[in-house]
Amino acid sequence: MALAIVFIIIVAASILFHLLSPWRATEAASNWGSIDDTLFLTLLITGFFFVAITLFMAVALIRFRHRKGARAHYEPHNSKLEWWLMGLTTVAIAGLLAPGLLVYNNFVQVPDDAYELEVVGQQWQWAYRFAGLDGHLGTSGVGWISAANPLGLNPDDAAGQDDVIIRANEVHLPLDLPVKVLLRSKDVLHNFYIPQIRAKMDMVPGLVSYFWFTPTTAGSYDVLCAEFCGLGHYSMRGRMVAETPQAFEQWLQQQPTFAQLIEQQATGAAPDPAVELGRELAQRHGCIACHSQDGSKSLGPGWQGLYGRMETLSDGTQVQVDTDYLKESIAQPAARLVQGYAPVMVAYQLSDAELDGLIALIRSLSDSAGAKGAAVPQAQLAIQGQQLAQTLGCLACHSLDGSRGVGPSWRGLFGRMETLADGTEVRVDQDYIRASIQTPAAQTVKGFASVMPAYSLSEAELQALSAFIAAQADPVAAAAEESP
Repeated sequence: MALAIVFIIIVAASILFHLLSPWRATEAASNWGSIDDTLFLTLLITGFFFVAITLFMAVALIRFRHRKGARAHYEPHNSKLEWWLMGLTTVAIAGLLAPGLLVYNNFVQVPDDAYELEVVGQQWQWAYRFAGLDGHLGTSGVGWISAANPLGLNPDDAAGQDDVIIRANEVHLPLDLPVKVLLRSKDVLHNFYIPQIRAKMDMVPGLVSYFWFTPTTAGSYDVLCAEFCGLGHYSMRGRMVAETPQAFEQWLQQQPTFAQLIEQQATGAAPDPAVELGRELAQRHGCIACHSQDGSKSLGPGWQGLYGRMETLSDGTQVQVDTDYLKESIAQPAARLVQGYAPVMVAYQLSDAELDGLIALIRSLSDSAGAKGAAVPQAQLAIQGQQLAQTLGCLACHSLDGSRGVGPSWRGLFGRMETLADGTEVRVDQDYIRASIQTPAAQTVKGFASVMPAYSLSEAELQALSAFIAAQADPVAAAAEESP
């Protein structure tokens, strides 16, 4: 009897928990609301059988409990009961399978008007590729993967020259446009998963898997790896930003094409870290929503050709747009307002390095002479390196507080003597850091596993990461390293 009461309490508690629980799934941000419907139907069917079977056990325990002198009726076979059980089970299984098969069929039946986005996964980061103006992605393969070509695009395929490469964990997508997501893995099994999109798919080395969806709600959403892929699996995270098509196009135009990256590698040119920092800040703070970069009129003055130009202010006076004016306009935007624009900009409190980065971006978009700035300060490089370390997932394995992780902590690392796996010693300087990023297995520090993948970074990115690691060093060691 006591066990029967326990079963009844379990059923009642389960139903009440489901009805009264404050936890609910986040709202779907894509067209796949049918996946939620399928899960709800599954919950109803399994919940019905859970309640029915548990209550049946409770009733059986009460009704057929042992009574003195009672004898059980022996009935080895009951055709009617067996047919009922088989029928109900068949209907339940069909109810579980059929809706899922229908939804999955739609999941892989891509609309003809969908554009393509390629997602490339590797331990423990994401990269993305959009088709260029021709609307077609170039061919790719593992045979073309190199330090200069980390996504393995075919350099002889004309269709791939204008492909837009996103070497970061954040990708932007336009609202209300269907996208076909092509999935590749460079090393091990991964799984591309965006919870609010209700979409996920395995990434298998040597295969290209795919699915499609349509973003329907603007916002920033987590991108997760849902397949264990090694020690840093938990840090393989990214962001998907769903925004208006106009904002997406503006963001996309700022990203490099495959041909531009190859040209940079060939000529040795590297993107200006100050400009790259400014571009990241402009996106983060929403500057590009009010200040166009193509000369078109917007809520605020456009940045193209702005630096060095004479502007008429709201009081009728004129001013040349130089570094001092830009700094003042960022910190006190209403102080000297350009004529014809409303005083709607809020004040921003930025560091000197961040101000230099934004101004470098504005100068790079102007037609005036002297767009090239002075050498990038070490502090600004360190900020750039910190952002890069966060983007690439370096901090998942390398702590900044001296605690032990998958790899050596960066706290006090720069300038220190380290013992390698082969027993030799090496000083951690810029050359060692550069080599450890490009060929991490060559000189592994003793006591740490050789699990870090090789990274193909530009010269500017290598300098930025080195500067950030050096900024975590002991001041005495850092000074010794910099002294002649």
